[in-house]
Amino acid sequence: MTRYVALLRAVNLGSHKKISMPDLRAVCAELGHTDIQTYLQSGNVVFTAAEPEAGKVAARLEERLADGLGLTTKIILRTAGELRAVVEASPTKADDPTRYSVWFLLDPLVADWLDGFEAGRFAPEEMWTASREIYLSLPNGTGRAKLPVALERRLKTPATMRNWRTVTNLVELAEG
Repeated sequence: MTRYVALLRAVNLGSHKKISMPDLRAVCAELGHTDIQTYLQSGNVVFTAAEPEAGKVAARLEERLADGLGLTTKIILRTAGELRAVVEASPTKADDPTRYSVWFLLDPLVADWLDGFEAGRFAPEEMWTASREIYLSLPNGTGRAKLPVALERRLKTPATMRNWRTVTNLVELAEG
């Protein structure tokens, strides 16, 4: 049995791609997952699955959401251990957990994705990269941030962002 954290990309951000958390929990239960918990109303769900291959778990969940609820979205999946490692690998202290975020990527970054990019021109915003995550310090808030917009144009893989408070709370749920 594997404990997973599923992050649904771009749901409940406006009038598009709406899903209720009871519906999300029900879909997970229909797939045979257990110990299901959602966090906030933003498409975060923690569950235990018998399937050890994360790609299969994500694909089945995406398919079931599309077929059952008409919701087409990408699922970024991490195990509880992988999410704990993201927290432990943080390159800096999150002084304000609402202004420090992690971008979770579906696939690892390619080696040259930042060639020619000058992150310094977005100061005081800062970034640090890992294989499948990008850590972002956004001191003026996510809504006003320019660095994520510029980075998103370069990404060749689906991604979804969560603030540090959400990330650490999801770790607690997953390990609880």
